[in-house]
Amino acid sequence: MRLLIVGTLEGHITTAGKIALSRGAKVAQAGSIDEAMNALRTGQGADLVMIDVKLDIGSMIKRLDTERIAVPVVACGIGTDADAAVAAIKQGAKEYIPLPPDAELIAAVLEAVSEESSKIVFQDPVMDAVIALANKIAPSEASVLITGESGTGKELMANHIHKKSKRSTAQFVAVNCAAIPENLLESELFGHEKGAFTGAVARRIGKFEEANGGSLLLDEISEMHPRLQAKLLRVIQEREIDRVGGTQTIPVDVRILATSNRNLEQAVNENDFREDLFFRLNVVNVAMPPLRERPKDVLTLAKYFAKKYADSNGVDYRPFTKSAEETLKCHTWRGNVRELENTVHRSVLLAQGGEIDTDAIMLNLSEGLPADDATSVAAAAASKAETMVGKTVAEVERDLIIGTLEHCLGNRTHAANILGISIRTLRNKLKIYSEEGVSVPMPGEG
Repeated sequence: MRLLIVGTLEGHITTAGKIALSRGAKVAQAGSIDEAMNALRTGQGADLVMIDVKLDIGSMIKRLDTERIAVPVVACGIGTDADAAVAAIKQGAKEYIPLPPDAELIAAVLEAVSEESSKIVFQDPVMDAVIALANKIAPSEASVLITGESGTGKELMANHIHKKSKRSTAQFVAVNCAAIPENLLESELFGHEKGAFTGAVARRIGKFEEANGGSLLLDEISEMHPRLQAKLLRVIQEREIDRVGGTQTIPVDVRILATSNRNLEQAVNENDFREDLFFRLNVVNVAMPPLRERPKDVLTLAKYFAKKYADSNGVDYRPFTKSAEETLKCHTWRGNVRELENTVHRSVLLAQGGEIDTDAIMLNLSEGLPADDATSVAAAAASKAETMVGKTVAEVERDLIIGTLEHCLGNRTHAANILGISIRTLRNKLKIYSEEGVSVPMPGEG
């Protein structure tokens, strides 16, 4: 976790920095917005920016957007000034932290932003072999391809491998290849020179240079365009990059970790992924098993998440009743650990009394429902199918895609996984629908 503090924080920089450091964050400080922007452009990088509320927060957020630098911003100011807090949020800040800084509040914000830990929680013997393999190859310099269904913890495993590697004291930098449009991904990876394209107002260091000496995670690499695949292959082979608009090569020392929830060998056979790049990445394959194949981990993880979200929401920890435990064990968890985590988080918020019972556990779709309820769901689906009669195949496809996207709260990656298509295909479809005047859900986290 990298924290960049901007401004003086009314003289509380030292205190805030010490709190963040005690929580495992790496802390840097910039005296002004210009200094902060220069630090972010030149490879210092940050996972969170804490900015003095007296500075022009709106200006900084606008500059971040213009230069396509994605980093959450949190405002800080003396006391609980409601007007200052509201103004900061309206300008785009994600949160307002009153000063002097409270250790628990800063810890909660850091945890909310990082959204993950390098700790892998498990008890099922199936995971023993996976962890043993990861620990064995972690100290090497070999590229690692981490595969598995969505929600199995591939990025968590990548972080674990980095923490166990010889590069653990250097940067771990992640880039989601599925979340960044193709025309921006090249700049995100390799950086750009000033004036290289519209919006390139200054030189910017890419993720390869930012991760120099450390590890670079290419998340969902299967969604990378073939043109970029060729350039990535050259970078891995030559260990040097070319910034967009640049005239000279730059040496980089980076260990590559990659993830995919698709079968890359099949993608190679379908000419959707370069075979030579696949072999370069797949020196070691760590396959993350779905949660249904590690049943002993369901309750272990559920109790872990119940404690985690009780703490983060400021409520007492409640154990699960036996009935609730059976409900969790019987569910098939198509969304894997991510679905279980979200389910437990909801149950912590909804539980009444001293235990979490079945009435607080809201499961997805019809999985695990009694036969009568499952039949009702099936009947509803049949009724829905009748409304398709008279529509063209294209219209049915459009309704299915839009409906799935709405179900995923706008999250393109989750929707594409459910639909069984690539994120690139989904984006192309949505572009066509928008041009036809169809209302398309805005991107969301899901």
